[in-house]
Order: sequence, then C-alpha cells, then structure tokens
Amino acid sequence: MAGLEFSRLLEVDARLTSKMRIAERPGGLRTSAALLAHSGDSWFWLLGLGVVWLAGNAFWKTRAVSLAAGVLLTAVIVLAVKFLVRRKRPEGTWGGIYRSTDPHSFPSGHAARAVMLAMLALALGPAWLAVLLVLWAPLVCLARVAMGLHYLSDVIAGIGFGLVMGIVIGLAL
Repeated sequence: MAGLEFSRLLEVDARLTSKMRIAERPGGLRTSAALLAHSGDSWFWLLGLGVVWLAGNAFWKTRAVSLAAGVLLTAVIVLAVKFLVRRKRPEGTWGGIYRSTDPHSFPSGHAARAVMLAMLALALGPAWLAVLLVLWAPLVCLARVAMGLHYLSDVIAGIGFGLVMGIVIGLAL
C-alpha cells in the first residue's frame, strides 16, 4: 500500500514538474531562468567569495569565509545524500554539464545552497545582502525546475536542507 502511494506521489511530482518546465521554449523567460539556474553554482559562489575575501575589509573577509564554509559543507552533505538516493534527473538536454558531472537530482544542491546562503545572510548581515539573497533563493529554486534539471520534490527537499544547514551553520558561528 505504501509503495502504491509513493508511486502516485512520484507521478504527481513528475506532472507538476512538467508543467513548470520552460527549457524548450525560447524567449526572455527561458534566458532569465537559465541565468538564475546557473547563478547558484558552487564554483561561482566560491570564486566570488574569494574575490570578496581578497578585496574586502575585516567585516567582509569574515562573511566570505563563513559563506564559503557553508557552501562547501552543504555541498558535501548534499552530494552524500545524492549518492545514497541516486534519483536520475528529469529527461532533457539543457544543462549538459550538470547531467554529465552529477547525474543525480535528489536533493537539489542549488536549492540547498541558495537557501543556506540566504539564511546565513539573515544571521550575519548586512541587511541589504539578506534581502537580496532571500529574494534570489526562491528564483534559483524555480529556475532549476523550469530548466528541467530537477523535479519539484528535489527542490523542496533542497530547500529543507538549506534551511537546516543555514540554521546549524548560523548557530555555530
């Protein structure tokens, strides 16, 4: 009985995911979604935080180190869960680099990272950065589904991971 209910849940997930998908539709919305989908990449954040650390004062150096540690720790935990679950990404061609380097979709690392960064910005400040990241994070999450890289449930789980990681890391700082 539980297996049947889980199968139905996966079917609903796939159907909702399909309705949200815009990867195959050219236009401004697709371009925006593609940019947002990439904006949560670990390498992008680590590179940017490295620049902030090099160019920043003591306040920004501390923030850069804290956020980079959060990015790395979240990536390790999410990757471990991905290899335990091994859920294949939705079918598609967009995002070939993600599909070849990380074929597993559950949970969404981008969603976890975006939410974790927003949570840490809320805890550490400054307020303008917190507002910016709180607005950006859900857009990244939606973009990952819209571009066909994740099922909706992957992103929901990633949001949960990001909230937990943000709280745990924020309390540890």
